[in-house]
Amino acid sequence: MAQSPSNAHHDHVTIIKRKKVVKGDGHHGGAWKVAYADFVTAMMAFFLLMWLLNATTEDQRKGIADYFNPSIPVSRVSGGGADGLNGSSLMADDSAAKVGTGATGIGDGHSLEQMRHTDIQRDLEEMREELGDDPERLSEHLMVKMTPEGIVLEIVDSESRPLFELGRSEPTALMTDLLDAVSNSLNAFENDVKIVGHTDNRPFRGAAGYDNWRLSSDRANTARQLLAANGFPVSRVREVSGRADTDPLVPGDPSAARNRRISITIMTDAPDPAAS
Repeated sequence: MAQSPSNAHHDHVTIIKRKKVVKGDGHHGGAWKVAYADFVTAMMAFFLLMWLLNATTEDQRKGIADYFNPSIPVSRVSGGGADGLNGSSLMADDSAAKVGTGATGIGDGHSLEQMRHTDIQRDLEEMREELGDDPERLSEHLMVKMTPEGIVLEIVDSESRPLFELGRSEPTALMTDLLDAVSNSLNAFENDVKIVGHTDNRPFRGAAGYDNWRLSSDRANTARQLLAANGFPVSRVREVSGRADTDPLVPGDPSAARNRRISITIMTDAPDPAAS
């Protein structure tokens, strides 16, 4: 007997195939490649740093450091560099002006002025280091510090090697040698200077009321004369004065020999028009 059409469709079976998606595990995915690439990049940066430290001079390393210092205004000028690696690729605006490239307007005057102050301080410190090789050890009598007025070069006394004759303004051979050594560095700057004499607090009174105030002033003027004899322009001397023992270098010991000194301030402020 034949099967009726009504029962035929019940024997039809629908088969649904599902594709099994197999996700790669840690060994077959791409995450480890990213981590490995980061590791290789870090190692490359490390070896590059090691190479730079060994293949560059101190000045070149400072140029590289200045490039990454956001406080240093760097212009858009580009080229091979003496300021960084034997060229002028890292030129600030004042450097561009020196080589005739021109300024770009990037950076303010205060930042450029601060760079010049830093250069002066670095030059003075380098001078001290060079004098450290001198058999007379002149560097032991020199100090460099920053003040609101400018960079101060302190020429200090010692018990065994005084700068001036006792109670007098006549310089010793040490003071003459020191002024001769620092005059070249001072001549290289265009800034005005202020020369101030200081004494310790030991009571001193010579003939006709000659005291520490007049002694410190006369010693400052002697320093001015020694600088002038070494070619320092007298027009750049803004002030010559004495402060006796009112501004000790060693406040805890006002009678210390180091309080007897000559302070030469390289002025970093503009002169007061009212004072002229």
